[in-house]
Amino acid sequence: MAYDSGNRWAVRGAVPQVDIDVGLRQYMLRIYNYMASGLALTGIVAYAAAASGFYYQIAGTPLLWVVMLAPLGLVFWLSAGIDRMSAGTAQLLFWVYAGLMGLSLAGIFLVYTGASIARVFFITGGTFAAMSLYGYTTKRDLTQFGSFLMNRRSRLRRPHRLGHPADQGDVRRIG
Repeated sequence: MAYDSGNRWAVRGAVPQVDIDVGLRQYMLRIYNYMASGLALTGIVAYAAAASGFYYQIAGTPLLWVVMLAPLGLVFWLSAGIDRMSAGTAQLLFWVYAGLMGLSLAGIFLVYTGASIARVFFITGGTFAAMSLYGYTTKRDLTQFGSFLMNRRSRLRRPHRLGHPADQGDVRRIG
């Protein structure tokens, strides 16, 4: 397999496995960078909306429903028209979606402390990194772990097993 100059992912002939791995590694690194940047934008917008008081001001108005449901509406719109969009438009809508998710999730900063948010973020990020590395290096399909992990997650969500943040003093009261 060789890369075509116009389309670097086009298949032509036989190329050593090392060349494919290099191309895949570059592609995956670019995807992970986009996703990490989108996650950072979401976090920054959420923090800014909570710290500025914007989210608190709209909490009792119908605008809160617009902010909370806007990401869902954008997902429906994107899924209906992604085939007809240019790459630039799709990328712009990705950044818009990341910002809307930040607005939608800003209420988390009003309920939980920064330490508990950071702890959950790093636990989730670490789990994602470990599973990605495991899947990439072993070339195994990780979908087999889905039902197992969801079962464990549902068991951990029981307040008597995990401990609710309100019982630990991690929650700031609003009002």
